[in-house]
This record gives sequence, structure tokens and C-alpha cells, in this order.
Amino acid sequence: MSYKPNDHYARKAKDENFLARSVYKLEEIDQRFKIIFSDNYILDLGASPGSWTQYSSRKVGANGRVLSIDLKAINVNYHNTVCVQGDINDLKVEDLITKYKIDRPFDAVISDMAPNTTGSKFVDQCRSYDLCVVAFDNAQRFLKPTGNFICKIFEGEDAMPFRDELKKHFKEVHILRPKSTQSSSKEIFLIAKGFLKPNS
Repeated sequence: MSYKPNDHYARKAKDENFLARSVYKLEEIDQRFKIIFSDNYILDLGASPGSWTQYSSRKVGANGRVLSIDLKAINVNYHNTVCVQGDINDLKVEDLITKYKIDRPFDAVISDMAPNTTGSKFVDQCRSYDLCVVAFDNAQRFLKPTGNFICKIFEGEDAMPFRDELKKHFKEVHILRPKSTQSSSKEIFLIAKGFLKPNS
């Protein structure tokens, strides 16, 4: 990433050897809602350049695993982390799970996926919602019962209906705009805890 000299969180990320300032969004979410724990298995979607992966890897420790996926390269090479460059819509996550010997469901699915913005507020909101649906679909398939889910969504008419849909599948759902979010950004985060997996 390029670090803006007048950006407190960018300077902090550089000083603490994180790849992007977005790490502090995940850190705040995790500190407030207790999402990621030692020994957890994490599926990290929209992971590039890799700061959420770095944070997750450090939190889960030697016995945890992080599977990170993004269209762009993820610049992390930790012993407990597998980084895959590709389109989540084209990849078969089941095949990745088998290939990398991930032997149990994920404790958390976290998504910082965002569309390439077009300048059209409506189009960008729609594309952001579509990515949240993709992330949630993967959570439904690969998240363990009682597991946790985070996704970024742009504020718009789809955000609250999507929150309400999550409430049907999790014990609790929260909304947060992290302190490190840039003032011009329309993003918020939905944090869902306690996955009510069917037949669980």
C-alpha cells in the first residue's frame, strides 16, 4: 500500500509492519465483539494486500489456520496461512480445503471484499451487496455451528435487509463503523456471532 504521511492509521500500520491500515478495522471489531481466538481456523475473503490475514494469523497462533482468497496477490507468507489468488466466484473452496488439508470447519469467515467503485452510488452499493451475498454463501457452507462472520457492506437500501437476513442465521448481529474508517467512505461492517447452522 502507499502510506499517506498525514494518515495516522497508515503511519501506524507501517510502524507495526502491517500491509494496510485496514487491519485496525478488524482489530477494533475483534476487540469489541471477540471474533477470532487462538487455534481458530479462519476463511479470509477479499484479503489483499494481506493485513487482515496478518492479524488473523497472529491471533490464531501455531495451531490455527488461515485460508485467504483475493483476486489480487496477497503478500503474506506465514507458516499457518495459505494465500490463494483467484476469483471466489470461480474457485471451488471445497477443493482448496482438500488440497491444503483443512480438516475441520472454519471458526470464522471474514470478508473485506469491496467492488471496484464506478462513481455511481447505486451501482457501487449493489455490487457491494452482491459480494456480501457471496461471502455469506461461503459462511453457510463452511462455517462451524456457533461460528462468527464479518462482512463489509456499503451503506444503502440493501444493507439493513441483509442485516435482517443474517439475524435469521446467527444468535446476534451488530453493525459497526470502525474508528479508522476514512471519512469519505460509505462502508460499514456487519458482525454476526453464533452461527445457527441447520441441523446443528
